[in-house]
Amino acid sequence: MAAPGGKFFIQEKLKAKAKHHESYEQLWETKWKQPAKMGVYPFMFGTASDFDPIVKELVSKDFKEPYNWDEYAKVYFPQAEKLKRIAQEAESKGEEEKASEYYLRSSAVYRIARFPAPRSEVQREAWELGKACCIKGLGMREHPVKEVMVPHTHRQEGEGEHIPVYHLLPETASKDSPVPTVIIFTGLDGYRTELAVWMEGWRRVGLATIVLEIPGTGDCPAEASDPTSPDRLYSSLFDWVDEQAELDKQKTAIWAFSTGGYYAIRVAHTHADRLAGVVALGGGCHYMFEREWLDNVNHLEYPFDLANTLAYKWGYGDDVDAFKKEAMHKFSLLNDGTLDRDRCARLLLVNGTEDEIFPIDDYYLALQHGAPKEARFVTGVKHMGEPASFFVIIKWLYRLFGIEAEVGEQMKTLPFKPKY
Repeated sequence: MAAPGGKFFIQEKLKAKAKHHESYEQLWETKWKQPAKMGVYPFMFGTASDFDPIVKELVSKDFKEPYNWDEYAKVYFPQAEKLKRIAQEAESKGEEEKASEYYLRSSAVYRIARFPAPRSEVQREAWELGKACCIKGLGMREHPVKEVMVPHTHRQEGEGEHIPVYHLLPETASKDSPVPTVIIFTGLDGYRTELAVWMEGWRRVGLATIVLEIPGTGDCPAEASDPTSPDRLYSSLFDWVDEQAELDKQKTAIWAFSTGGYYAIRVAHTHADRLAGVVALGGGCHYMFEREWLDNVNHLEYPFDLANTLAYKWGYGDDVDAFKKEAMHKFSLLNDGTLDRDRCARLLLVNGTEDEIFPIDDYYLALQHGAPKEARFVTGVKHMGEPASFFVIIKWLYRLFGIEAEVGEQMKTLPFKPKY
């Protein structure tokens, strides 16, 4: 650990149990109600009123940890299906704006059904249904998001043939006037269907966006348990970017969220010559795999069982104990030499100092190894240091690409406000 005395910076808080782990009712009241009202993470494209009957039933049935994920997810389906029917009816009448909104609202309900990861049969069904609603809704907007199946040309046997990404080009993009690109790496529970919320804002300032999932999440084709699979994944992705005449090959940046920050730190070192800049927001690199940390995170900031979800994401299934025993040796970017490489793309590390999902210790460690890096820590704030961190990062990316724009105007595109 990076703090004096071999302790975590939040060592004294590791044993405190967050109230939202007591029951679903407490989760909703203390952690989720306000973001649902605002239409922000994890309720992108959603509205709180859509969740009222779901919350009422889950509370009446006294849902609490450990959750039966199939039974939990089933409660969401009737409301998701109701919203989807409204969308379909509006679409049949040619009311595209209304249809788009209701498809996206349906996708938001399906999302929380499969949240934090589709580990059960019903949750996997929710992922498939929600994904279909999301791209349907995004595709009916004035500036439609497109899904592209990028060839995974560097794949090994057993890995998927394509990388599903969401892609949006500004209208100014052309072969004669290629535009910069922000590639968004998603996190542990927010997939391309969620992080697509950022795409319209970047379009308005003239940037293209590509959103894709990290190994072990969503539809990512990379082998979750192979520490080198992301290297192949991103080689395939960058090869595809190079083939797109509307994208400026010299102006490609990555913005990675949460667990995606781990992959951002890695790719900044493994593919330094292909990137103008990389932002790792709320990620980790080494101490995130420390046994003591993993033994405590299930009762801290994360809404559900973080250690179990991480084990699932890294290919361990339900064997959480094996993940805790092996993860540090297998995935640490310090132990595998990544952090000590001589070359690193311009890399910005941003997080809240009180993060209880991934320790701020990891960013102190990263700054002490290899090539120089940039950092901005948000004091007294938990995971990802938001919303202050968003302003820091967007300004940094504006400067990287020479963009003159108001961050506040771009931020206004995030909260979802239903019209219908």
